[in-house]
Amino acid sequence: MTTKIKNILKIVGVLFIGLFLGWMLFGGSDATKEVHDHSAEQEAGATWTCSMHPQIRQSEPGQCPLCGMDLIPVATDDVGADPNSLQMSENALKLANVQTMVVGNSAANKELRLNGKIQVDERKLYTQSTHIPGRIESLRINFTGENVSRGQTLAMVYSPDLVTAQEELLQAYSIKNSQPELFDAAKQKLKNWKIGESTINKIISSGKTIQQFPITADVSGIVTSKKVDLGDYVNRGMPIYEIADLSSLWVLFDIYESDMAWVKVGDKVSYTIQSVPGETFEGTISFVDPLINAQTRVATARVEIKNVGNKLKPEMFASGIIKNKVSKTASQEIVIPKSAIMWTGERSIIYIKNNSGTGGNFTLREVTLGPSLGDSFVIKSGLETGEEIVVNGTFTVDAASQLAGKPSMMNLQGGKAETGHANHGKSQDGEASDKMQNESKLSITEKVTDHSKMNTRISVSKEFQNQLNNVFVKYIDLKDAFANDNAKIAQKSASDLLKLVGKIDMKLLTNNEAHMHWMTISKEITTSASAISKSTDISIQRNHFKHLSTHLIKAVKLFGVNKKVFEQFCPMADNNNGAYWLSLSEKINNPYFGAKMLKCGNTETIIQ
Repeated sequence: MTTKIKNILKIVGVLFIGLFLGWMLFGGSDATKEVHDHSAEQEAGATWTCSMHPQIRQSEPGQCPLCGMDLIPVATDDVGADPNSLQMSENALKLANVQTMVVGNSAANKELRLNGKIQVDERKLYTQSTHIPGRIESLRINFTGENVSRGQTLAMVYSPDLVTAQEELLQAYSIKNSQPELFDAAKQKLKNWKIGESTINKIISSGKTIQQFPITADVSGIVTSKKVDLGDYVNRGMPIYEIADLSSLWVLFDIYESDMAWVKVGDKVSYTIQSVPGETFEGTISFVDPLINAQTRVATARVEIKNVGNKLKPEMFASGIIKNKVSKTASQEIVIPKSAIMWTGERSIIYIKNNSGTGGNFTLREVTLGPSLGDSFVIKSGLETGEEIVVNGTFTVDAASQLAGKPSMMNLQGGKAETGHANHGKSQDGEASDKMQNESKLSITEKVTDHSKMNTRISVSKEFQNQLNNVFVKYIDLKDAFANDNAKIAQKSASDLLKLVGKIDMKLLTNNEAHMHWMTISKEITTSASAISKSTDISIQRNHFKHLSTHLIKAVKLFGVNKKVFEQFCPMADNNNGAYWLSLSEKINNPYFGAKMLKCGNTETIIQ
């Protein structure tokens, strides 16, 4: 009995083991298959791209055919009902330092900065002349800058004519009783030379002629110019010194044509003097020059000041600020920071932040600008109170929008972002790839940094800097051609520059951030240089040169070209909106106006 039970238990045990093994081999494989099929299905549905070359789209992971970097999956975000809006994640916003503000009404105050110099009050500048013809026998004032008082002897003069007149006086005095008229005429002749009554009586009492007569100061002040030397012969009325009273002075501020509407007589000016640090002066504009200097294209505004303690001196530099209200009415205006605005030359755009759950949802919008208030602008149309706009990181948002095929600064209609390798890496199903590009954003968006602050130098190889320097040298030729008003040479220089940009090896940029920056910058430079090379109209060429300069300045500041470069600015270029350019010399040669206003402008920054 015991043996029979043992056999039954063995049979049951074998049966259970068989059933378990069967489940593992057949039932379990189905479940595993289901899991594997699901994973494969997910991988098959993903799209892979290159962080450096976002035009690369593949249906499976691998390496970029252009730079060899590992491909990353395309990040997809729900952008809501508006197909033209851009969605950015919270992480992307933090990395790009995107900041926004809610628009409101505020007082529109124009802050105008002026540069000027201290000058002598022209009403207190006196020319000291000699009233006696003759030879300078001695000079009591020998150099400029000496302080003189009214009546002080300045020089001694020997005058043969005056000696003869004295002899005539003595002879007339001897026959005074018989011919008094002759004596009176001799005295009057000496008085006409400003010889006083006491001196005449001294001549008569001594009976001798005086050989040298003094020239005395008519006013008190500082000698600003000495016009004679010892031994010089002077005629009556000839200037010998210039004397200025420096107890009160003028501060003459330069006013450009574009700023003249903001400066009126009676405006308050707050200004500082470089030679008197730590002290701020206040004054009122008493006169605005009605004439514009034909060479410098500026007028002057005058502020009169008292020179207490004589601490102010002519030719000292001054920097002033005038604050005026833009609108004479009590109504307030919509004012936004300059950093929120992007210019394309023909239009001004901003980015509006839409209400969304997480991250940021942005839409491009064109606005009409009013007067410039220095660091901000008045908005005439296109923006309403209460809307939220991007004020920092605007270029980052625009770059991400351009990469995602959304409307951007350079392409208001939207569409696929193209680079120098636009045709590489396109999937076989072209329509599906384009659709994916329009509907998806790359995770590399989180790596885009703000171009509006170009002060941080990115470390790149010397070889890349040398290649960029070749482009910069050709840019200088282009700038000089515009300064010389030569459209033909500008056309050729732009064509040469275009070729040099194409020769820059992007593989030298191993830093992701540097690579991303150069991709965007090189595209803009290529577009502008191509437009210049295809046009013979110098006004059209200069308009594209402005855009080219803007982006090359960014490149030079970011990467460097191993030389000192001067960033220069003309406030009257681009219809008084102002425009920048680069130069190897601090000397101003304006490429936007050429011979018309060759010297208009100033150096804003020195890029080491």
